[in-house]
Amino acid sequence: MTAWRVALTFDVEHPDRPSTPGGTDRLLDALETADVTATLFVQGRWAEANPTTSARIGSSPHLVGSHSHYHVRMPLLTDAGIAEDLRDAEAAIRAATGAASRPWFRCPFGAGADDPRVLAAIAAAGYRDVGWDVDVEDWRVGRDAKDLEADIVTGAMAHGDGAVVLLHGWPDPTPEALPGIVARLRDAGADFVRVDELLGA
Repeated sequence: MTAWRVALTFDVEHPDRPSTPGGTDRLLDALETADVTATLFVQGRWAEANPTTSARIGSSPHLVGSHSHYHVRMPLLTDAGIAEDLRDAEAAIRAATGAASRPWFRCPFGAGADDPRVLAAIAAAGYRDVGWDVDVEDWRVGRDAKDLEADIVTGAMAHGDGAVVLLHGWPDPTPEALPGIVARLRDAGADFVRVDELLGA
């Protein structure tokens, strides 16, 4: 069976819906148990508020990227505002994790990922936006682990080599779904890689 690559990526941010505290630690546990290396896009303010978990992320083999500082939609900011948000996030993430987030960035909500002005401001700060190919909306109320598992496996296999999967650090079903996702995709020949392995430096 020919190997193909999947990048599991997680936006690590303050939850905007009800969730059980400690979700990101449960996620890190699940990734460790499954022996999967992923990419974590960390929100600066979240890193400041969660120093212990942030330090754990920094000491892990996972790639750390930036998910902005305030989690605002980037097109709402001026060029100077984007630069300031990225600087604040970079400083907070580095202080909390010990890891550099540059050059990997993900626009909150994906807003601005197709906006030339936003992309130019991100690039001027030394970052590149990383989108996704598979989004199963793990944050949506009513989603459960079996739903997520089925939809991610189907989506990743439909995309094929180089699939970037979008998930989040806080929804309760996400860590629960990981063992099944990993087992089924590995059975289908998938190798799990970080974004830098997939997209290059």
